Amino acid sequence: MTDKQSSGPTYADWKPLADKEVKGRDLIWHTPEGVDVKPLYTSEDTQGIDPGVPGIAPFTRGPYASMYTGRPWTIRQYAGFSTAEESNAFYRRNLAMGQKGLSVAFDLATHRGYDSDHPRVVGDVGKAGVAIDTVRDMEILFDQIPLDQMSVSMTMNGAVIPVMAFYIVAAERQGVSQDKLSGTIQNDILKEFMVRNTYIYPPEPSMRIISDIIGYTSANMPKFNSISISGYHMHEAGATAVQELAFTIADGKEYAKRAMAAGLDIDAFAPRLSFFWGIGMNFFMEVAKMRAARALWHEVMEGLGARNEKSKMLRTHCQTSGVSLQEQDPYNNVIRTTIEAMAAVLGGTQSLHTNALDEAIALPTDFSARIARNTQLVIQEESGICNVADPLGGSYYVESLTAALVEEARKLLVDVDAEGGMTAYVATGKPKAQIEEAAAAKQAHIDRGETVIVGVNKYRKAEEDPIETLDIDNHKVRASQIARLEQVRAKRDEKACQAALQALTAGAKGGGNVLALAVEAARHDATLGEISSAMEAVFGRYDTVPKPVRGVYAAAYEGDTRYGQVVDGVKAVERRLGRKPRVMVAKMGQDGHDRGANVIASAFTDMGFDVVSGPLFQTPAETRDMALENDVDAIGASSLAAGHKTLIPELIGLLKEAGRSDIKVVAGGVIPAQDYEFLREAGVQGIYGPGSNVVECAADMLRLLGHNMPPAGDELDEAAE
Repeated sequence: MTDKQSSGPTYADWKPLADKEVKGRDLIWHTPEGVDVKPLYTSEDTQGIDPGVPGIAPFTRGPYASMYTGRPWTIRQYAGFSTAEESNAFYRRNLAMGQKGLSVAFDLATHRGYDSDHPRVVGDVGKAGVAIDTVRDMEILFDQIPLDQMSVSMTMNGAVIPVMAFYIVAAERQGVSQDKLSGTIQNDILKEFMVRNTYIYPPEPSMRIISDIIGYTSANMPKFNSISISGYHMHEAGATAVQELAFTIADGKEYAKRAMAAGLDIDAFAPRLSFFWGIGMNFFMEVAKMRAARALWHEVMEGLGARNEKSKMLRTHCQTSGVSLQEQDPYNNVIRTTIEAMAAVLGGTQSLHTNALDEAIALPTDFSARIARNTQLVIQEESGICNVADPLGGSYYVESLTAALVEEARKLLVDVDAEGGMTAYVATGKPKAQIEEAAAAKQAHIDRGETVIVGVNKYRKAEEDPIETLDIDNHKVRASQIARLEQVRAKRDEKACQAALQALTAGAKGGGNVLALAVEAARHDATLGEISSAMEAVFGRYDTVPKPVRGVYAAAYEGDTRYGQVVDGVKAVERRLGRKPRVMVAKMGQDGHDRGANVIASAFTDMGFDVVSGPLFQTPAETRDMALENDVDAIGASSLAAGHKTLIPELIGLLKEAGRSDIKVVAGGVIPAQDYEFLREAGVQGIYGPGSNVVECAADMLRLLGHNMPPAGDELDEAAE
């Protein structure tokens, strides 16, 4: 930069001109991250900031010198549904059309360590991913896909031991040795305790499992990434960019420290650590987040004593946001995903998954999956982005925003260290509460129309166009899985299998590497549920009850007319009943995503309802028992993983059998419009899909409870137009 350029007009010169043009409007954007964004950035804002160049520490501009000029990012679409046969066919079609790597989505029964014939997973098998019960399932999943050539990413945390064991043994049966396997296992349990909740064991034994996997892969699988430290699920749960940054980096630091405490040299395993970020619609914030993450990780690894430069490089996969996808006017989702994909690429990702337009309500069809994949191909082949390494490097705004995020994230990292590290910090409940508070605040801004969602709270269509979605026959898939389970159990050497499972239990007590022992059990065809149970006998199974935050909605809606009408309505029902109207928020099945349930619980509590938050993973019978015990007036069943057609009708039937048909049952979450009539016929009295206004949901609940609520006022109608 020349002296002439640096001495040109400044922000102070520009601002009076802008103030005249906008007539005194506040030009500062106050972001949820606590970073005040100015409307103009100049060279003044980047003085003292040296972002360096790609490939050289601290790697702010990218981990590799050539970046995409040498090779573009890997197109790694995340997919899995129904049976191993159907998922395998889907993978092979995508690979033939240009996809470069596999990323496996498992169903919730698998995530939670249950075989498909377990009574707790009746509504979950094959619905939100592929069902994997045995090595045989894994063999079919990768049929005609050479595992010595194909990089495989697996999103698995709770049942990570049996899934890794099945993958290793399936490769052996394909003739591929462990040292030739490449890919990534997510294996990030700390974020499960914060947001996603697909854990099995308590935190301490879960950390032991991670150390064992890092140790085993370091010794036997040099090309395989033993952990993918994930901010994605924090992002989807409502975390700000600063929260996602700080908590994810802190998770990575904790895993590294645990591995070192287990006797591993940091430079022996750290080069195989990788990260996973969620990418939302705040375009430049997402770009800056990824740049800040690389700078922060370099700091952390130097502080832990890493010497190898590869140990200090943050390499990452990214996925466009699922939360930003909308049920309303769904073709807008193609645009949203494209914007998010561009942010990931300009932020320097190493691989990318782009969500399909229909994933707000269902698993993707072949049609929507092709558009999602081609979004990346078009960016790679037609945009010119790959011709320059880090094309946004040096941007006044981007560099300033990157520095601000680093500064804000450092403050949270200090708080984590003060608690003794991330395991201890998670145990306090602070990170979960902070993320839930951010999520509730974000939803309140959307409901008030202050955050615009095109086609949802502004520019809304008078009538939605129908859209074809993929529907999985859960009963058919479960029957197929049970049949294969029976075949595998009938053919195996039962004595050898049980001996291997007993050895695993003994090893879990101490002295054995649980992954090595599970591989041996898998060679004798032990099932996923059996391997999980063998460890559960020692570690126990972890459970938790949601504790929604309070006060966020009340503060956001202070003085709002419609909110006041709902609060008055709740008080009127309270006078009639002699107590507050009591609503249970229920999470049935094995889906642990509780953002929506927690937002509803928080908002309804602020509006004056007596809210009973059910624990995660209930069966319909357990939900009925808790509802009767607490004498609730209504049950709100939160659904994300497509179990609503099985679990909610069963709950309604159980309430009828108990003589309590008077308890209203409503459903909310990811529910395709074509399922609405089915649910209504089953007795569901209110259905609230993605994009529903929370205050209007409360108003509708009051109507169900017999209160004559006035219709939404003109001010709300205008916000929704």
